Amino acid sequence: MTNAKPRSAVKPKPWTEVATHLVDVAMGRKPADLVIRNGRWVNVHSGEIVPGTDIAIAAGRFAYCGPNAGHAIGQGTKVVDAGGRYLVPGLCDAHMHVESGMVTVTEFCRAVIPHGTTSMFIDPHEIANVLGLPGVRLMHDEAVAMPVNVHVQMPSCVPSAPGLEHAGAELTVADVAEAMTWENIIGLGEVMNFPGVAANNPVMSGEIAETVKAGKTVGGHYASPDLGLPFHGYVAGGAEDDHEGTRAEDAIARVRQGMKAMLRLGSAWYDVAAQVKAVTEGGIDPRNFILCTDDSHSGTLVHEGHMDRVVRHAISQGLKPVTAIQMATLNTAQHFRLEREIGSIAPGRLADLLIVSDLARMTIDEVYGHGVRLAKAGKLEIDIAAYDYPQSAKNTVKLGKKLAAGDFDISAPQGANEVRARVIGVIENQAPTRALEADLPVEDGLVAMDRRNDVCQIALVERHRGTGGVTNAFVSGFGYVEDCAMASSVAHDAHHIIVVGTNKDDMALAVNRLGEVGGGVVLYSRGKELALVEMPIAGLMSDERAEIVAAKAERLTEAMRKVGCSLNNAYMQHSLLALVVIPELRISDVGLVDVTTFQKVDLFI
Repeated sequence: MTNAKPRSAVKPKPWTEVATHLVDVAMGRKPADLVIRNGRWVNVHSGEIVPGTDIAIAAGRFAYCGPNAGHAIGQGTKVVDAGGRYLVPGLCDAHMHVESGMVTVTEFCRAVIPHGTTSMFIDPHEIANVLGLPGVRLMHDEAVAMPVNVHVQMPSCVPSAPGLEHAGAELTVADVAEAMTWENIIGLGEVMNFPGVAANNPVMSGEIAETVKAGKTVGGHYASPDLGLPFHGYVAGGAEDDHEGTRAEDAIARVRQGMKAMLRLGSAWYDVAAQVKAVTEGGIDPRNFILCTDDSHSGTLVHEGHMDRVVRHAISQGLKPVTAIQMATLNTAQHFRLEREIGSIAPGRLADLLIVSDLARMTIDEVYGHGVRLAKAGKLEIDIAAYDYPQSAKNTVKLGKKLAAGDFDISAPQGANEVRARVIGVIENQAPTRALEADLPVEDGLVAMDRRNDVCQIALVERHRGTGGVTNAFVSGFGYVEDCAMASSVAHDAHHIIVVGTNKDDMALAVNRLGEVGGGVVLYSRGKELALVEMPIAGLMSDERAEIVAAKAERLTEAMRKVGCSLNNAYMQHSLLALVVIPELRISDVGLVDVTTFQKVDLFI
């Protein structure tokens, strides 16, 4: 038997409406709803672990945290014995995109609550690139309905790099100003156009100004190793955090400038280990370091975890457990100006806590949100009703024509027997790419791939306006050895279709298949469909349960291995190949883009 309740029952009232009741419970004049006894209190404010602690909860908030809450126990009070286990604040993911989980906000919550995540700060700029402000509103409203805290950052860069790509929509300063009035908007999402900020682009400076006027947090995204004047100009422009660092010096530079260094461990980005050395070896104050995922796909969520996975990893890199937990709780809450609401077990805060039996391994036995037990032993105990997306959010893949193998032909310069071409180089477990070069053969006037040296073809197919446009180039790093092609309508950030393959017939089949199902990711080999994950909501999210999507994603991963790809979470790498705000070389509907100079470049050198 569970203590499941309707979703509305776990939405607490504001502190101002229940403060006097909390005082009465703390004083013993009224009984608590729930008392958890005999726990080891992980106090993120003091950095201590306090044994023999009782926690009294009323109206969805902590009322008393101390050595004996017997005075708060009355008729009807539920009492739980922690048995000496650790009492840990609910974990916070400071930066993430739900869409990268392949599922809706509802399904994402179902997947991560058992892993101890009770607060998320989501940036729905994926759906914004497809559906614009109405898409952001859809995810905002779904987030409000969740039984945990899902705060929304208003996307800042749609498109992410004006002039270098064309998204399905465009957001303006006026859109940002409007969104700042919505109840659940916590700030401005990652400002990816860092050259625009440094150049005082009026859209970037206007959006940041509207956010600051609203008293909300400005999210950063400085994806360059250059820590000289462009970096300083970007910081002066107002960004308050950054998750794009990959080196210890990146984290140190950001913290010294008054920013929060967000260290990410997602499904494919492993940036914690290098940067956390700034704390463990460099002695930098950990208060300005925050942990996040950015991002995790459904397979990782279901099989490996979410923020518990990140905290475990941070501890394994030498952080003290309490320090790692601070980086995933209190530090995040303070950054988003929510310290009085979340991020710690302390009076007045929302009663989000975990009962943990092994702190270093983050073995989570029970999860409470707003004073209600949501999960036990890794199993969700509440029902979260599905959120119904309207038809307007579907059927967004518009190819304009049926693709054929010839659409992926790359003509060589007249008379050439060989060409030197630019090649996008994938870096395993990192978001940046390398700008490589390769000498490729010419056959019958067409440039051929070089599978022996791991150079295959990549194409971006326009899918928002049905233009039929195809941009062709080359990519290295996937290791495909068979005739195959993988296509995805998740292609950050403009979300056209990216297809990578060693066989043009398979490339055409894969793209056309996504047109049939309304988006997703699919793998073909020699004319046969090996795996498919349908994502009909904006071509970005499935409308199925997270565990079903995870199973399909696992089949996709296994199929990719069979055709030769050994990259960790290669799908995530695939989805970022059009992200024209992270160096070095990317593809867009405009062409091949050098992201060190932010200029279109020729395929041939």
